[in-house]
Amino acid sequence: MGDARPPLGTLTPNRFLRQHWQKLALFLPAAITEARQLLSPPDVLALAGDERCRSRLVSRRGNDWRVEHGPFDPARLRRLPAKGWALLVQDVNLVSRAAHDLMMRFDFIPQARMDDLMVSLAPEGGGVGPHFDSYDVFLVQGVGTRRWEVSDQRDLTLHEGLPLRILKHFSPDQAYDCHPGDMLYLPPGVSHNGVALETCMTYSVGFRSPSMQELVSGFLAHLDDTQGPGGLYADPDLRTQTSPSMIPQPLLNALGAQLAKLDISAGNVRHYLGSYLTEPQPHVVFSPPARPLSRARFAQEAVRRGIELSLATRMLWAAGAVFINGEHVQAERSVKGYLTRLADQRYWQADSPLPEPFLDLLYEWYRAGYLLLRRGLPRPHHPS
Repeated sequence: MGDARPPLGTLTPNRFLRQHWQKLALFLPAAITEARQLLSPPDVLALAGDERCRSRLVSRRGNDWRVEHGPFDPARLRRLPAKGWALLVQDVNLVSRAAHDLMMRFDFIPQARMDDLMVSLAPEGGGVGPHFDSYDVFLVQGVGTRRWEVSDQRDLTLHEGLPLRILKHFSPDQAYDCHPGDMLYLPPGVSHNGVALETCMTYSVGFRSPSMQELVSGFLAHLDDTQGPGGLYADPDLRTQTSPSMIPQPLLNALGAQLAKLDISAGNVRHYLGSYLTEPQPHVVFSPPARPLSRARFAQEAVRRGIELSLATRMLWAAGAVFINGEHVQAERSVKGYLTRLADQRYWQADSPLPEPFLDLLYEWYRAGYLLLRRGLPRPHHPS
């Protein structure tokens, strides 16, 4: 996709964030007209068999809902009936350059909040039932037409005993017929139901919303891994006490002293969050080059062709600290600017030799499969 502008029509990113983000739904007709050309239904069927993607097949007969998990054998998908199913393929941005570029159209939202791009394929009448999500999502119509019914209802009671989170009482307030290129933004908690009016594909650009409990628990585990005291509590100077059921004061003092030593400074929080947010999911595998170039040849080609992060690589930074795929990058201060620029635009194009410390890191990541030499022309980066 050559266009890298935010797909917000006449809205600026700041106005969208102020008026709609996590507040109000927004329908934008013809927001991304080239969406119809990104992938085809056969492409989605093929991706459903790719181990690098997570896929589900949702089928319905009356009130009987069923969910199968992929990857799927092509023979299974060839037996799909004419109606009554929806195929959902997640992490498409990790394997498809077109899908990745579509997701990057939304980088006016911090990349730290981006999750993945999912593609849903369904024949006429197909869908996953009325539901709500706990995260923000942009729904971009690719092929065909899908009708989205939207509700601001507060009744979020779910049907019991179903393999999907389907609302028991759904009462739509509005309906949008999304044609190829149309886009619907939905904040968290907004109830919605999408039904294919014909064979259609929808791209869902989702944003991660980890719970604070998850973040705090992860940080405490990080503290335990990095600063947790070893050994057992010992009290060789134990004395008798008048009440045998009273917790000994030395034990209370010992725990308090250990907790006081834990580093919960802003820097440590930053390092934990940077590693957490860039940690690849368990199913993600990086592919190092089969025959890596020498460092000298790589340096030449990096200048001639440029480099780019692999689709699966996550790279973020905060206050000068840089993180890539779960790792805190140890780098000289002189190259921090190069690294943050690489994280922002995800590629590097230069017509002069690169600084040696920067090149050292690039070559290490090239050999690990975190980045690769570019094949095409630079894509423009439009800051939000």
